[in-house]
Amino acid sequence: MHNDIEFRSVTKNYGAVTAVSDVDLQVPKGAFLALLGPSGCGKTTCLRMIGGFEQPTSGTVLISGREMNGIAPYRRPVNMVFQHYALFPHLNVEQNVGYGLKQMRPRIEASEIARKVALALEMVRLGGFAQRRVHELSGGQQQRVALARAIVNKPAVLLLDEPLAALDRKLRTAMQIELQTLQRELGITFVLVTHDQEEALSMADLVCVMNTGSIRQLGTPQEVYDRPTDLFVADFVGKTNRVTAMLEADGRTLRLADGSALNVGERRGLAAGDAILAIRPEAIRVDRHAKPGATGFQGTVTNRIFLGSTAEYSVAVPGLGDFLITSDRRNLHESELVEPGQTVFLGFDPTTAHLFPVSSTA
Repeated sequence: MHNDIEFRSVTKNYGAVTAVSDVDLQVPKGAFLALLGPSGCGKTTCLRMIGGFEQPTSGTVLISGREMNGIAPYRRPVNMVFQHYALFPHLNVEQNVGYGLKQMRPRIEASEIARKVALALEMVRLGGFAQRRVHELSGGQQQRVALARAIVNKPAVLLLDEPLAALDRKLRTAMQIELQTLQRELGITFVLVTHDQEEALSMADLVCVMNTGSIRQLGTPQEVYDRPTDLFVADFVGKTNRVTAMLEADGRTLRLADGSALNVGERRGLAAGDAILAIRPEAIRVDRHAKPGATGFQGTVTNRIFLGSTAEYSVAVPGLGDFLITSDRRNLHESELVEPGQTVFLGFDPTTAHLFPVSSTA
């Protein structure tokens, strides 16, 4: 299977500022890739270089095996859905979707344009909306019109620049499902730019985490969440509790700031010295008392946030700081819920927690 998108040592400078630095990236045909990272990490610049709105300072961008450097956006097998949809308010839905087809040369017959537009509207479940005006549509419907306009000429790659940012939470969730379904039906490569890690993990089958112009990790959502390559990825993708410590020379004993020690199992490739233990909130169990042989910390509940099916606790541990814990309430009896002010034991398996050198925080 060939790659639909490929970056070969791509760098993009804006004057003295480097937005993207020596990036290598391969996106397989038919993948749903999420470019994820904080503002200024380079993800939107990468998207714009794929679309042709920016040209790399050095390196090569390829689409479907063809070099794209210097090729204008309208000559690329790519379409883009912008954050604010960029629909024409004076045109109806049918005219918005067919606009690009009318600009194509050689000209396409009006009957063929009408057929393609009708098919695209059916795909985004707007079959009866052809004559509606843009101002008559909800936010979700406008977003689907923008999608229909983007897919009507069947591009090899569809670029999505934070297309759900303007929607409310419930509609955003519904549109995430619709985008996944549409991507499977079309079989074309989707590239989504987002700073929302939940959106990236729930929609994409490939997640590219970026920071300061570089790729920090590329993998499936499960790999990026369960096996982050460094502390930046662990922090950015999901929530994590940090414990500052010292890994001793035996490579398995971790000495904590409060003087206690944990056996974290053999950690290959990690040198002795300052380290940070990263523990996911859902990997910690809150108990009223320590169970025999359990590993963990004792602390005081400072806050509880009710989230429906889950509850989040903030627990202060002397000498180590505050811990965030997520408990699934469906697995708890009402008697097991704890209140602020109560003393609890935080139990976890130190051999499954992530351990990183301090240098991986950048």
